[in-house]
Amino acid sequence: MGILDGKRILVTGVLTEASIAFAAARIAQEQGAEVILSSFGRQMKITQVIAERLPQTPQVIELDATNEEDLAALPERLGGNIDGIVHAIAFAPKDALGGVFLDTPWDSVSAAIHVSAYSLKAIAVAAKPVLNKGAGIVGLTFDATISWPVYDWMGVAKAAFESTARYLAKYVGEDGVRVNLVSAGPLKTTAATSIPGFETLEDMWGDRAPLGWDQKDTTPAGKAIVALLSDWFPATTGEMIHVDGGFHSTGA
Repeated sequence: MGILDGKRILVTGVLTEASIAFAAARIAQEQGAEVILSSFGRQMKITQVIAERLPQTPQVIELDATNEEDLAALPERLGGNIDGIVHAIAFAPKDALGGVFLDTPWDSVSAAIHVSAYSLKAIAVAAKPVLNKGAGIVGLTFDATISWPVYDWMGVAKAAFESTARYLAKYVGEDGVRVNLVSAGPLKTTAATSIPGFETLEDMWGDRAPLGWDQKDTTPAGKAIVALLSDWFPATTGEMIHVDGGFHSTGA
């Protein structure tokens, strides 16, 4: 018996085996869930190839979270009710990252916020007709309650994302849907390596995380996501769980 037995889970953002989303999909399957992946455009083929590396090859559906037609078609493409969503989507143009905060134009900022924050609400609302009562929505963040070196406008987008999660929790709670976030420490994922100078964050963790930190191990974050999707957190919503070796609890 797994903690997700009989549940159907939509997992977004699977592009590599090194991603937290892949770990969440793998562990969800190991815990009894039927997993559906989403992708779009040129990334679709990549996701389909990576999907074959999961314990069971899942269906991959088309979903561009900024495309109104894709969002409208989501319930039909899911082919039935679901019990959870993993939001692992984030993007910021290159001129919004890496110590260029003061020079970033609004077009780049708005793109980062649309994809990285507003998409949480967009996907949740699109899926609402087929979300079962008690469903869990879990998003990935990098604790935006403080500023980080080089993270720049992605940090602002993540702050918006975290606020969006709290408001979403408020408005879908009446339907019995929970919305929570996992804030993982820095991992060697595609998202991290795309940020210029991100290694400055990575270097901090080994010295200051009380439990230590393995930048290549996505399993702890994947387990946290699956736990929050399960029925073991029936009264928890609007929360952010740190999976960072305890780094967030320490001072400079």
